[in-house]
Amino acid sequence: MWIRTATMEDLDEIAAVEAACFPPAEAASKEQFRERLSAYGDYFWLLYQDGQLISFVDGMVTEEEDLVDEMFADTGYHTENGKWLMIFGVNTLPEYRRQGYAGMLIEQAIADAKAQGRKGVVLTCKEEKLSFYGKFGFVNEGISVSEHGGAAWYQMRITF
Repeated sequence: MWIRTATMEDLDEIAAVEAACFPPAEAASKEQFRERLSAYGDYFWLLYQDGQLISFVDGMVTEEEDLVDEMFADTGYHTENGKWLMIFGVNTLPEYRRQGYAGMLIEQAIADAKAQGRKGVVLTCKEEKLSFYGKFGFVNEGISVSEHGGAAWYQMRITF
């Protein structure tokens, strides 16, 4: 098992894992991932087991303090020296869930953001995931402005 950042060669695997993890209204498309990988592949953390991608976390860095829906489609929000790491998705193939893989990736993303001198990490999640992210130090800031996929999202933040 190993963790690494992404390259364009990972596109097909990333898109397949995303499609297995999120409903179509919430999943990023292969083309969206192509754009994200071109702009900020270093902010994808991939976990492989036996040569298979089983889990990943993706995001980007920005000067913006809050995660807004436009960030999912507009790579222009990415600023390499941005203060905030925005996590867009936490994906683990269903057959590998509840084994700590997503947690390993979240911890890696947090550690990398801290080591890079970021101000903190922001993500949005559904209500049933609040306690999961809380275990890593994320604080619930309440309902987000996000309407992504027509769901209700909560914004959570870690400030270093």
